[in-house]
Parts: sequence; structure tokens; C-alpha cells
Amino acid sequence: MFEPRVALASLSGESDAAWALAGAERAGAAFLGGLALDGPTREAARRMVADRDRTEFLPADPFAFLERELAALDDAGLRAGFNVRATDAEALGRAARICAAHDAVCEVNAHCRQAEMCEAGAGESLLADPDRLADLVAAAAATDAVVSVKVRTEVDGVDLPALAADLERAGADALHVDAMDSEPVVGDVADATDCFVVANNGVRDRETVREYLALGADAVSVGRPSDDPAVLARVADAVADWRGEVGRP
Repeated sequence: MFEPRVALASLSGESDAAWALAGAERAGAAFLGGLALDGPTREAARRMVADRDRTEFLPADPFAFLERELAALDDAGLRAGFNVRATDAEALGRAARICAAHDAVCEVNAHCRQAEMCEAGAGESLLADPDRLADLVAAAAATDAVVSVKVRTEVDGVDLPALAADLERAGADALHVDAMDSEPVVGDVADATDCFVVANNGVRDRETVREYLALGADAVSVGRPSDDPAVLARVADAVADWRGEVGRP
């Protein structure tokens, strides 16, 4: 899906094309976003900004913004992706078509745990509504876009490996797993599907990289310190070393 197998993970309201370009030397992919696409998710994002001083992307036209940001990365030398929040399959399909036109990954956000986004029926709430999540994934996959789903562990009542298998059947190509404090679940997800698995959370150094890759992840992603060249260099070198040791698949 991308080489080197280091991704920059989206940071709400911060991860745009300029951010991706700054880390492109050490990364094989960059997931921009998150971006609210439809009425319910955009209203939730506005509330998050107003009530808790969060930073969010709230352009007047989210689809024009998506197009513009991806176009800026067409010649960047990395695989672009866009993490999007949606409750409406039509809006998600429209975004996926834009992603497909730029050979970018459309990443369905089933990860955001902010109360406003969950109340809107997006983000983490989708993990507890697998049929609706699968329908959204299928709508994105129907456009021939490469589809990732950003998920998290430690959600009460959610069997993430079983859900991962369902999402693969719905058309997901990749699963971007925020391990929280349950790193072994990354291995369980990898065992449950043939999807490309990107492990996220606490990726900073050789030890964290090797832990996730040994569990079966295909790649790792760097979140909060994605703008730190020293961290990216350590992670990229660790991934290259690991893949040299085990042999490239």
C-alpha cells in the first residue's frame, strides 16, 4: 500500500498538505484530516470548536478543500490519505471519488471519541453499530477508492477482530488501529483479516516499532510527534531495520 511503511497520522484540524510535505522525507503515507463531510458531523465539529476550543477543519466547502489538499500532494512522493467523518453514505462516496482521482486512501473515521461527534452518529459510535459502519465502508469501496477504516481498541462491547473481518467483507483494504493500551489487539486484528494493518499509538522509537511489527502490523503510524524530524527518523530507521531482518513480504 505504501513504502516506506511509516505513515503520518491525522491530527484534528492540523494535518493538511503542508504538514504532510514537512514529513514526506521519512514517511510513505500521510493521512490528512479529520474532515467532517455532512451536516451532522460539521455541526458536531462546530460545537467542539465553540465549547472546548478544539481545532477543526471547517472549510465552507469540505469537498473543495479535500480536492485542493490532495492535489497539493500529487507529486509529493508519498501516498496521501484523508480521514473523513460522515454519517451519510452519499457524502462519503463523494469524498471517496475525490480520493480515488488522486490515488489517495479514503479513511473512514470510526475513531473520534469526542462526545459531540459520537452523538452525531459518527466516530467511535460507529464501532458499536457495525451494520451502519459496514454500509459506509461499502459506499466508499464502491467508488474504487482504496478504503481504510480508523478504529480504536478498548471500546466496551466491541469485538474488534470480528468487526475487522466484517469490514474487510464490506470492502475495506486497510485498518488503522489505535491500540490505546491494548497493543496485542493489533495482532488479533491482523490475524482476523487480510487487510493492510497500520498500528498507531505511542510509536516513537525502535522498541514501539518492533513491538507492533512483531504482532503482525504491516506498518506503523506516528501521531502527535509527526512534526518532529528526530522521531520520524528513529521510526523510519527502525521499520527499515525490521524489514531487513525478517525479509520484505
